[in-house]
Amino acid sequence: MPKGEVPERQFVRFSRLQRILHICMIVSFMCLALTGLTLKFSYTSWAAVLSHLLGGFESAGNIHRSAALVMFGVFVAHLVDLYRQKKSEHGSWLALLFGPGSMMPNRRDLTELVGTLKWFVGLGKRPAYGRWTYWEKFDYFAVFWGIAVIGSTGLTLWFPVFFTRFIPGAFLNVATIIHSDEALLATGFIFTVHFFNTHLRPEKFPMDITVFTGRMPLEELERDKPREYEALVASGRLEEHMEEAYQPIVTRTIRAFAWAALTVGFFIVLWIIYAMLFAYR
Repeated sequence: MPKGEVPERQFVRFSRLQRILHICMIVSFMCLALTGLTLKFSYTSWAAVLSHLLGGFESAGNIHRSAALVMFGVFVAHLVDLYRQKKSEHGSWLALLFGPGSMMPNRRDLTELVGTLKWFVGLGKRPAYGRWTYWEKFDYFAVFWGIAVIGSTGLTLWFPVFFTRFIPGAFLNVATIIHSDEALLATGFIFTVHFFNTHLRPEKFPMDITVFTGRMPLEELERDKPREYEALVASGRLEEHMEEAYQPIVTRTIRAFAWAALTVGFFIVLWIIYAMLFAYR
């Protein structure tokens, strides 16, 4: 930075722990998707090649289970962080779940959904979104659904002898179908809808790295989250959330990682489409 130049300051949107957990989730989800799809579509040529690169189907299974442990760890760490936030910032679960800045869906989200659809077709103005939009809340709770459904069935298949002490053995067949199809749905959703909402929208294209850096330019906050921006200005607390932007080399490194994740996701979508259209059994 040239001498005398004032460093850019940006709005801090995510904590360090939140960024670390998101990165761990990305890596574990990529591993789960790649290894799981090689088994589901094992009869395709691309799955055979990918499985060979991973060291064979047995090795892919070990990677899959290791990534699942990381995903469970991310989920537990997030719950612990929510408990910490409840004690230090909100005082009660009621305030955390339904207070300002909550991730819980509410009536305003429905209003903003309708307003967004009208905006898409030129029948209204863009809604003044707050800290969390309705699509961000949907993505957030999709993780809870995925952990509950995919995680529970995955554990059942991982430890069949233990679980069949409590449930009929026939349920293992049901768990296999649920685990496989729900995982396919989650993978398709993440690499299409989530990628579009996060990175491919016109105002974010080609990439939004806020969740990796934890920071966003103030003008971007004012444009994308006008209700949150106005509330912070009115309360005089905006300055509390401002920090110096990262150096360009850090940003470039983050972009390289994000582009790698986007590329892998893009190819996974192509592989799924190919398997479903031309080789599905």
